[in-house]
Amino acid sequence: MILPRSDLLPRMAKSLTKKKPAAAFAAGDDESARGRLLNAATHLFCKNGINATGIDAIIDEAGTAKTTLYKLFGSKTNLVHAVLESEGKQWREWFIGAIEAGGGDPQTKLARIFPALKTWFAEERFYGCPFINAVAEHDKDAKQFRNIALKHKKVVLAHIEKLAGEMGATEPAVLAHQLALLIDGAIVAAMVSCDPAVADTAGLAAGNLFAPAKAKKPKRAATTAEQLVAV
Repeated sequence: MILPRSDLLPRMAKSLTKKKPAAAFAAGDDESARGRLLNAATHLFCKNGINATGIDAIIDEAGTAKTTLYKLFGSKTNLVHAVLESEGKQWREWFIGAIEAGGGDPQTKLARIFPALKTWFAEERFYGCPFINAVAEHDKDAKQFRNIALKHKKVVLAHIEKLAGEMGATEPAVLAHQLALLIDGAIVAAMVSCDPAVADTAGLAAGNLFAPAKAKKPKRAATTAEQLVAV
């Protein structure tokens, strides 16, 4: 949270005395209610599950009216979409920031993935990945949440693949997918076991991938037809 500077306080107090148009108050109220509803829904969806969380529980925790929820989001499904979009953006910003913090070469950055996840796993409100949870809760043929989850994963994969390429991996996409599988596995294991240390094990497995990923691919043996042409 950014606190206001002391030199801004007199000006802020003065501005509060000015009368604002009714439309400005309405817009501010909607924005405040939207934020409270998103926060409440995020907490309840992650803690109790999407299907188990009813509209009444959300508006009760948010301190808003049911009409306000439908006015701002239209439906529970739209609220779920908004929660996933918001959570995905915040998580990606945190994750990429965590592995980039401190600089270093690309391999050093990739090695920060699992220590960063361990910190997340240790948080009191760690309930697993909201995307994995959302897809797991719904029919496997349902695409509405799966598409949002895939969009999120593509952004994360793209950044990991970029670092893998800069590291010198011969197949950056393959290494990125290997690391992504370890990430997803660690998230699920941490959620089930409530043990942040699973990130250490996943980190050891990830470390074993780096050297082979940079090894040159062996030359392909010539086929019989190619050998005959060369004669």
